[in-house]
Amino acid sequence: MNVAVIGAGSWGTALAQVAARNEHDVKLWARRGDVARGVNEAHRNPDYLSDAELSQRVTASVDLAEVIRGADAVVSVTPSKFVRGTAEGLRDAGIGEDVPVVICTKGVEGETGMVPVQIFDDAIGNSYRLAALSGPNHAEEIVHGVPAGTVVASELPDTARFFQDLLGQPSFRVYTSDDVIGVELCAAFKNIIAIAVGAAYGLGYGDNTAAMLMTRGQAEMSRLVAAAGGNAMTCMGLAGTGDLIATCMSRHSRNRMFGEALAKGVTVEEYEAVRHMVVEGAEAARTIGTLATRYDVELPITDVVRGLVWEHLPLEGVANLLSSRSQKPEFY
Repeated sequence: MNVAVIGAGSWGTALAQVAARNEHDVKLWARRGDVARGVNEAHRNPDYLSDAELSQRVTASVDLAEVIRGADAVVSVTPSKFVRGTAEGLRDAGIGEDVPVVICTKGVEGETGMVPVQIFDDAIGNSYRLAALSGPNHAEEIVHGVPAGTVVASELPDTARFFQDLLGQPSFRVYTSDDVIGVELCAAFKNIIAIAVGAAYGLGYGDNTAAMLMTRGQAEMSRLVAAAGGNAMTCMGLAGTGDLIATCMSRHSRNRMFGEALAKGVTVEEYEAVRHMVVEGAEAARTIGTLATRYDVELPITDVVRGLVWEHLPLEGVANLLSSRSQKPEFY
């Protein structure tokens, strides 16, 4: 097939390589011309995963209309704050009304509380051709074929199976789900918890603290998923527990690393400027508040991360707020 991958960051580059391994012809949309030239001439992305030689089947362009022309499928991999602009760009570039689209972005739109699939539905319509993909998938490993699993969710089972066939391979196992909202919220939420875990390590706390934050973070995740109409069991799967473990504990995790830097006084703006990567958990900590208010769900760890990142509250004082909360049953 002809596959268009929108976004030439690390995850977009890795998924382009995955699709090419399945003998699909891949066109990668890059924002900058030097990135496109690097892919076309040297078969490497000069900015991301530059140690990986890309398949000859992967080409790149800065022209979005050219990239999606004749595409049998679209894989959208842009930062969460650009999701609506990406969807509207695809609409304006003339994407066909039945072309399947899988969205691999993790986040929530602050103004509306929409998750990426809902934003795409709002912009280009036909929700049955839309899917969300998420899981414990560090691009640094996926691009080199290190075994991993992921989940693709769509309200239409045929769409989920389509992307399962398109991307699935022995080293990249793709499972299907019909719980779009659950998969999307897990994807956004685990980044917030990873920041909290990183900050705890940055303060000198240990693995017990990290395990507590991860487990109680998953409890927050499941409360919000259930309140928003998703299946709480999704939080036990690849998009929930799996991605939570990988994002909180991996050396590749930009959200955990940012948490560690946050504990040393580094702001999100400073971190992103140095790393040239978006810290999705920082934005999610702010935008998920829209849903917490809408569904009246208590999210104490999320509130703490938001206070640290955006309200610049003192780290030690905020940590004490969590530890001094009243004790209660584990499941309520």
